[in-house]
This record gives sequence, C-alpha cells and structure tokens, in this order.
Amino acid sequence: MEPPPSPGPERLFDSHRLPGDGFLLLALLLYAPVGFCLLVLRVFLGIHVFLVSCALPDSVLRRFVVRTMCAVLGLVARQEDSGLRDHRVRVLISNHVTPFDHNIVNLLTSCSTPLLNSPPSFVCWSRGFMEMDGRGELVESLKRFCASTRLPPTPLLLFPEEEATNGREGLLRFSSWPFSIQDVVQPLTLRVQRPLVSVTVSDASWVSELLWSLFVPFTVYQVRWLRPVHRQLGEGSEEFSLRVQQLVAKELGQTGTQLTPADKAEHMKRQRHPRLRPQSAQSFPPSPGPSPDVQLATLAQRVKEVLPHVPLGVIQRDLARTGCVDLTITNLLEGAVTFMPEDISERTQALPTASTPKTLAQCLSCKVGIRCVFNDDDFASPLTL
Repeated sequence: MEPPPSPGPERLFDSHRLPGDGFLLLALLLYAPVGFCLLVLRVFLGIHVFLVSCALPDSVLRRFVVRTMCAVLGLVARQEDSGLRDHRVRVLISNHVTPFDHNIVNLLTSCSTPLLNSPPSFVCWSRGFMEMDGRGELVESLKRFCASTRLPPTPLLLFPEEEATNGREGLLRFSSWPFSIQDVVQPLTLRVQRPLVSVTVSDASWVSELLWSLFVPFTVYQVRWLRPVHRQLGEGSEEFSLRVQQLVAKELGQTGTQLTPADKAEHMKRQRHPRLRPQSAQSFPPSPGPSPDVQLATLAQRVKEVLPHVPLGVIQRDLARTGCVDLTITNLLEGAVTFMPEDISERTQALPTASTPKTLAQCLSCKVGIRCVFNDDDFASPLTL
C-alpha cells in the first residue's frame, strides 16, 4: 500500500482568520462584544504579567505564578508524560505552531530559545528570546552555551521547522543545524486548540496573533514529552533530523513533508499577488458570452494579424495559458515560445500597397494599443504590412 501523498502548502498554512462555516461566523459575531471587553481587560492584565515575569527570578515559583496569570489571559498550558523529561538533555526539539510556543514551554520547564534572523533588541528580550548575533556563528555559540557548566543548566528549545504551521496537516522539513549541536535531543509535540477562529495565519505578525489570543475565550497548548533520541553511529545531521521529524509527525498523527520556509514564502507571495487575468478588452471577458473556444479563436486571429508568420496553433496554446493578447505577443517576440515560422510571402503580396510601409513596431502600436519601444534596427528584416 502506497503512503498518502504529502500535503501541499495550502494545507499547512491558513490564509484566513475567520471561519468559513456560517454557524461559526454567526457565533463569532455574537461573541464579538464580549471578546472586545476581554481584550481590553486582558491587555492591562498582560502588562502586570510581563512585570511579574521580569521581577521574579527563574524558578518553580515564578513559573507557577506566571502560568496561573497566563490562564487568566486565556493562555492555558498543559503537559503529558512529564515523567519522560530528562533534565540532562540540553537540546529540546518541538514542532512550531504559534509565535508564543517558546513562552508556553518555558512555563512548564526552564529553557532558552534563540530568535533567528533578527538582531538583538528590546523586543527580542521582552518576547522571551535569547539574544544571538547572526546565523553564521549561531551553531558555534549554541554549542558553547550547551557546553557551559553553569548550574542549573538551561536547555535550548529549538524549532527546526523555523516557521509556524497550522498544526493540523503536516510538518515542514526539519533543518539540520539544530541536530549538529549535540548527539542527543529530546523531542516534544505541541498541539494548539482555539475556538471560533484559526490558531495562526501565515502572514500575520506576532502582535496581531497576541491580540487575537486575548480576544478569544481561551487557547489551549498541549505539550507531550517524548523519550530522548540519540544519534546513531555514523549518522549525519540530515539523517538525524529526518528521523526525529518522522518521530514527531507520527506522534502528532501528521505527515513529515519536504516543504521548507522558502516554500511558505512562495505560497504567501502567490496569495498576495494571485495570477489574475488582466482586466482589459483583450482578455477573456468574465461576463457570460460566447463559448471559450470562440473567444480563443477570436483572440488568436488578432495575434495572427499582428504576427502572421506565427502558426495559429502556437498562438492558441499560449493564449489558453495567458488569456491575454498583449502577453502572448510579448512571449512570441521575446522568444519565450518556440515555433517554426510560416511562409507569409503570399499573404504579403496579397496586401494592398500603402504609401508608407509600416514596420512591426508600428503595427503593434496600432493593432494592440500598446506603446512599443522597438527600433527598426532591432530586427534583421522588418516585417512590412
């Protein structure tokens, strides 16, 4: 039996915050006045939580107090199999769901998380990240941090996915650098549940995620500890990371994919700039009208009048892909579409003789209605129409 196909980026990242179900949307509208009141109240309470967390030293008492206050803010942290936690392991590995995963795990056990691709700043410190300078020396700095003999030892909490997903379908490909720090890591799984709205949105900032967390009634973070995993003899960092990824994905009931943060960035780019058909007179009209075959033939004939040496079949295939006369003509002129030119000597002789011949650039300007920047010298033999 073949394994199920890996989910695509559209299933790993939510693009809309609000629910698509009509009943849930109605419930959200009815809850909105209460949510706004909770948001305002929790903002003031959140300031006190921040001050208390800064004032108290890292200890069991601090984690208990802050965890209780976070529950009032609607951020509920739970853990399973806490007896599997090995305090000798200095590297913790987790899947990534929200911008506050490290804060939640830090309520359960003392840990430090470096903020990647961001310079040290007050915002970095206030969000609970460990300040690190640059990715180039990151691994060496983390190795020195883990090798320090200070007591009590503070483990590292790392997210090999490097980007958050919706936590439902699959995991991004684990980066190998977190597994080059030490030969033993302890994975943990993180599940996040929230009523009415999505847990996270792919292009949302951490500020908007925080406000939504304070708006909804509650957000439950469920942490489950797994047994430590040791590097096998002769196993490289890539193989080690893949083995841990499959282990975490199996515990979550999800799929370990080969998608990377670059695929997420490309997916977000396509969402922000969808490939819409140009709204012009020369594109397929959206309103009901002639059949698509008739429209395609009409547009292809327009291109054929401008570029008579291009075969009609080539024009129709490119028009079916672009849906626009201007784009098809540009593709044909720039060589993006290869074709075998047709013999147009008979067509040229049949055309009436004009007082002044028109070059290809002038013809394009008249037929298509676009400004052409071609010079006649750019063509070996200008096409005279």
